[in-house]
Amino acid sequence: MSQTEDQATGRKGQDRLRTFPFAPFEWLLASRYLRTRRREGFVSVIALFSFTGIMLGVATLIIVLSVMNGFRKELLDKIVGINGHIFVSPMDTPLTDYAEVAERLSKVYGIKHAIPLVEGQAFASSNAGGATAGTGVLVRGVRNEDIVKIPGIAGNIKQGTLDGFEEAAGIALGRRVAETLGAQVGDTVILLSPKGARTPFGMTPRQKAYKVSAIFEIGMSEFDSTFVFLPIAEAQAFFDREDDVNTIEIFLNDADKVDDARAALELAAERPILMQDWRQRNRTFFSALEVERNVMFLILTLIVLVAALNIVSGLIMLVKDKSSDIAILRTMGATRGAVMRIFLVTGASIGIVGTLAGFFLGLLITMNLQTIQRTLFPGAWDPTIRFLSEIPAEINSGEVVQVVAMAIVLSVLATIFPSWRAARLDPVQALRYG
Repeated sequence: MSQTEDQATGRKGQDRLRTFPFAPFEWLLASRYLRTRRREGFVSVIALFSFTGIMLGVATLIIVLSVMNGFRKELLDKIVGINGHIFVSPMDTPLTDYAEVAERLSKVYGIKHAIPLVEGQAFASSNAGGATAGTGVLVRGVRNEDIVKIPGIAGNIKQGTLDGFEEAAGIALGRRVAETLGAQVGDTVILLSPKGARTPFGMTPRQKAYKVSAIFEIGMSEFDSTFVFLPIAEAQAFFDREDDVNTIEIFLNDADKVDDARAALELAAERPILMQDWRQRNRTFFSALEVERNVMFLILTLIVLVAALNIVSGLIMLVKDKSSDIAILRTMGATRGAVMRIFLVTGASIGIVGTLAGFFLGLLITMNLQTIQRTLFPGAWDPTIRFLSEIPAEINSGEVVQVVAMAIVLSVLATIFPSWRAARLDPVQALRYG
């Protein structure tokens, strides 16, 4: 064969390898480099660790963020479900016209309910269980037509009924209050208040017995062990109020639109009022949840970053081991871009497959979190210590997409430097010393 024919053959070989980006032969070589071989066992172990690290990091991120979202939603639903969104209090004169004010406020656009409340501290006791038991409670007086509108109460009655609540002059107890007192529906509970009648010898405590009409369970131990409800007239008499209320609680259709309703509520009240919303009352609590969530996201992102850095070390070792192969490819006509893409695909495949595996694992665990909790850790979640009765979880599709995208981007970025080094390899030096 003549020299001209040799050169022509070489050019044909080069033309075969100089194909479009991400050609089939690039994927073929990348897939071969990912397979386990005895000589490259250590490289494969590093790749396995990288894959496992990214998978666990992504899965943990999805699970933790979903649990934090679930906590926020559940606590917001519980707290707002019984406490309302905006609290209207009088400024100059007592709220003796609460019925008219509440009626006007309830007609404002975006307002769901306006509920007048009498609120005060008391001590509850009962000897229904054979022995006298007592506990401190927060007493709330509400109208008969309003108590059925409070979502945290009306939809969570476990015993008894709220029908005829005002006419019966009964009392509705939280489940944990009832358990502490040993009381059931039909039993008698005695309320004691230090602010009673004034006498020449000072103020005497006031006490009165009420029949238990209903027992409710909100699902948040802090509330179930504290709240009791009375008819508004009984609460006014018990706390010695002259036909007025402490506050009017406003329930909105959308809890996040409190700012939009403020101006309209001030106009509708037609009297000087002081307003607070649920964000002001629970600012510290929800701010702490947000800070904790952001810190957990940062810490768990480092897991994914460390796993991505393992891809770098694995690829560098693979490039060193395959230097002779790279040199042969270059002499056959493979461009530097083709060599770089081969190792880019090799490293990115580990990260992308690990991310997808972590995505499915995270979703699987999150969607079955309560079942896993009840099966593996039946007594580990104590609702008396933690506010809720079980671990909540809510998957936010936007956050899941962000986690998956972040893991894929980190994985691809981690492969750029080793792939660039492979493309810059001098084939002459590699063949001489390889």
